[in-house]
Formats: sequence, C-alpha cells, structure tokens
Amino acid sequence: MAMDFLNWLVGPLNDFIWTYILIGVLLVLGLYFTVRTKFVQIRLFGEMFRLIFERKESNDGVSPFQAFTISAASRVGTGNVTGVALAIGVGGPGAVFWMWVIAFIGMATAFIESTLAQVYKVKDGDTFRGGPAYYMEKALGLRKLGVVFAILLTLSFGFIFNAVQANTISQSFMDVFGFSDWAVGIVLVLITSIIIFGGIKRVVKVTELVVPIMATFYLIIALYIVVTNVTEIPAVFNLIISHAFGLREVVGGGIGAAMMQGIRRGLFSNEAGMGSVPNAAATANVSHPAKQGLVQSLGVFFDTIMICSATAFIIILAGLYTTGEQDGIILTQASMAVHVGSWAPYFVAIAILFFAFSSIVGNYYYGETNIEFIKAHKGWMFAYRILVLVMVMFGAMAQVEIVWSMADLFMGLMAIINLLVIALLGKVAFKVLDDFSAQRKQGLNPVFKAKSIPGLKGAECWEENNRK
Repeated sequence: MAMDFLNWLVGPLNDFIWTYILIGVLLVLGLYFTVRTKFVQIRLFGEMFRLIFERKESNDGVSPFQAFTISAASRVGTGNVTGVALAIGVGGPGAVFWMWVIAFIGMATAFIESTLAQVYKVKDGDTFRGGPAYYMEKALGLRKLGVVFAILLTLSFGFIFNAVQANTISQSFMDVFGFSDWAVGIVLVLITSIIIFGGIKRVVKVTELVVPIMATFYLIIALYIVVTNVTEIPAVFNLIISHAFGLREVVGGGIGAAMMQGIRRGLFSNEAGMGSVPNAAATANVSHPAKQGLVQSLGVFFDTIMICSATAFIIILAGLYTTGEQDGIILTQASMAVHVGSWAPYFVAIAILFFAFSSIVGNYYYGETNIEFIKAHKGWMFAYRILVLVMVMFGAMAQVEIVWSMADLFMGLMAIINLLVIALLGKVAFKVLDDFSAQRKQGLNPVFKAKSIPGLKGAECWEENNRK
C-alpha cells in the first residue's frame, strides 16, 4: 500500500519537475551563460584542449586531466549506451539534434559551475575539495542549503545511481555470459572496496586509466562502423535534422517528442548544471579557476558530442529503431550486431562493464566529498563506504523501479538548487573569466589571486598567504 502511494506520488512529481521546470531553467540559464561569457564554448574551444594536459601547480591535489577523468568516469556511463537508444527509440533520429543543442549550451553552464567550484574550494591535507555545497556556504553563507544539497547528491549518486550501474552490469553479464547476479555482485563489491578504501588518490589512478581506454575503444568501433558506411553519413545527418525540424514531425507532434527526449537524455548524460561535476573540478590544482572550468566544459563535448553521437550513429545506420520492437540496451546490442556480427553482444557487455564501473567509482567520490562537507569524521566516511558497497550488491541482485524514480527526483531537486545558486553567483565566474582572458591576451600563463576581484570573499585557497 505504501509502495503504491509512493509510486503514485513520485512518478507525476518527477515528470513535472523534469518536463516543466528543470529543462526550461537549464535552457534559459545555458543561453544566458553562453551570451554573458561571449560564447566561451566556441571562443576558447582550442584552449580547452591545451589546458587538459597542463601539469598541476604542486604535489597537492590532482592534475587537470585527472580531475577531468573523475568527472568523465561519472558522466560516461550507461546513459551513453542505453540512454541514447531510449531517446532515439521514443523521439526518433531528431532527438540526436536536440542532444547536440543541449550539449552546446551546457558547455557554458559547465564552465560556470566548475569555475565556481575552483574559486570556493578548500584545502584538505594534500588534496582539495569543493562543489555546490561548498560555494553555497562560502559565497552565500547558506550552510543549511549546502547540507540539503549534499544529502540529495549523496543519496542519488553515492547510493542509488551506483545501484543502477551495478544492476546494468549484472543484467548484461547474466544475459550474455550466463553469470549469476550474486556472483557479479560479489566481484563488483570486492573490486569497488579495494578502490574506495584507498581514498581519492586511488580513485584518480583508476579513472585516469579506465576512462581513456574505454572511450578510445568504443570510439574506434564507432569510427570503423562510420567509415564502412561512409556513403550513408550525409543521409544520416539529413535524417537527424529533418526529423528535428520536419513538417511531418510538427504536424504529428513528433518534434515535441524528439526535443523532449533529446534534451532530457542529453542532460542526464552530460550532467551540465546538475551540480555533480563541480565536485570533481574542485580537486584540480591549477593556477587559475577558469582553467578547470574550461576543462570541464570540454567534458560535456566529450560526453555528448563524441560518445553519445557514436552510439547514435551506430543505431541510426542499423535502422532497427524504426521497428519499435527494441529499446534501450537491447536496441544498441542489436544495432551493433548488424554492423559487426554475432560478437556484438559481448562487446557491448564489456563496454557496459567499463562504462558502468567507472561511474560507480566517480559517483562514489561525489558522495565522499559531500559527506566531508556535512561532517568530516572517519566514522561517517567508513559507514558511507560500507553503504556504497551494500547498494552495489543490492543493485546487482534486485531491481526496484521506485528506487530509480526516487533517484531521478533527488537529482532533479539537486539540479534546481544548484541552478538557482549559480544564477546568483554567475557574476563571479564572469569576472574570473575576464581576468583569465586579460592575462592570456598579455601572453601570460594566467595566475589568479582573490584580490583580483574586489570584494571577493570565501576564496580561501586563492588568498596570497594561502597560495604561498
């Protein structure tokens, strides 16, 4: 009875938040940030590639690339394989165009939130921590709001989304290899425990190894499929654009489905504006906050324009989405089989393993840094790690739809809080970007000081005495 009531309440509330509030706010703010930063995602696109491989300032913290891989580990997950298939299955090829649009706009939003995370980060031993909860407290003095945000993020990313990722791995390996769910769960728990009990340094070592390998492997297969079907590529682009704007779609209401699915799945995949990625951005040791803001902006491009597009091309070139008989991971596997033969399910299962497991590690860290914000205590951290392992095992062996719906709800509420806050603090990020651009024009390697922005408070890591 209680479960039925919860289903009745959460489902409509979820749809209302995502359909009528969140998407509109993300689009409006994304456009606003794009204009106010003078199209930073275009203007400094080349700079992003240069900065991603820049060395860190000292032995403290992690490098820009390592921080990028932590966020990519969480971003690049089952949404890139399953989410894209769902978007195309429901919204048609036109959904891909709207995924591209939201990624372009989201790059500016990602820059703002990640730059703010750098400005208001804190020192924790030989590492840095930060994120929305931290800039809510340091910039606005709203610690209680920061605690609410930290709780929502920990519940959704640290626990529930990790159960989702474990469930995806378990189901995939059961279907393809015939492994039992409990066996997959035990192996995942053992490997995860080795990593998460090693702290941020071990998390970094895993993500900087796994993320490039999994992304490169997946993109090579996608590139092979595109090259072997190169004559069809113009038709694919035409199909995507015509379904995004075509008269038939307007008359039939399909343009609404394409737009809604593309935007929703794109946001879910690249996480721009959600408030999750800034937790990774804050870990980087850079000379200027805008540097990591630009690197994380590139992360949106990497996630959606590259990885999601690879999946989209595989599916559209196969043409199976028109039958309506398959969706999600099944559609992706069947489409891959059309291109590469019977070994496709095995490849997809391995890809899912890498994508989903890296997400477990990245999601874990987001929860860790927010637990530290709520209360920095070894007992709390130990309890959090044990609960993460419990949720991984639970996810591998069970699937309770209401739990996933609750995760969407928590993530939606989390995003609304973060978006309202970065709308208020955007002016700080704009000034930081102006300072970065001015130094670059002088041919300098930009170095930021808190005093560079008159009246800036709470930026303790950038005060002159702390930098020394």
